[in-house]
Amino acid sequence: MESFLELKNEILKCRYCKRRFGFEPNPIFWGNEFAKIVHISQAPSKNVHKTNKPFNDFSGKRLRDWYQVSEEIFYNPDLFYITAIAHCFPGKHKNGGDIKPPVECAKKWLLKELSLVGNKIYLIVGKEAANFLFPDKDYSQLIFEDQLLNNKPAFILPHPSPVNSKWFKDNPNFLTKRLFQIREIIHKVLEV
Repeated sequence: MESFLELKNEILKCRYCKRRFGFEPNPIFWGNEFAKIVHISQAPSKNVHKTNKPFNDFSGKRLRDWYQVSEEIFYNPDLFYITAIAHCFPGKHKNGGDIKPPVECAKKWLLKELSLVGNKIYLIVGKEAANFLFPDKDYSQLIFEDQLLNNKPAFILPHPSPVNSKWFKDNPNFLTKRLFQIREIIHKVLEV
């Protein structure tokens, strides 16, 4: 079995999607194998692609507000391992939204990552990530129920993007109830 460092170097060198994207892929993830929380999203945004820092955008600010953690805590590699089902920004649709992340990336890298990080819980953000990891379950139902992934607690959150406003309108209990439950668990794991 390869080490975490070997896997990290392989992911950083990956250019598998270059032809698909039409631009140079930039694999982005953050943290180390000792992180307490593995944070899995869909794919980096265009801003993250440019800055090499995950969730360095509006969605990241909103997540940190939801979790009530500082940037120092969120970007502490011993606390959060931040990854995605696709490690690279996949590009934009003509309509303005991001292109769906390629699942080949998750099949090739994410499952190996999850086997090498000794985390206590998983935070899974967005429908694409939830559907990849829990393919036979209803997305909204996943959000409101505790899950298990690799025999560890897993919590699914809606994507914090403003594009997702209809989901929040249709599911007000997330912000008024469920988020508080998840936040309490995050703080307990982080010991903050």
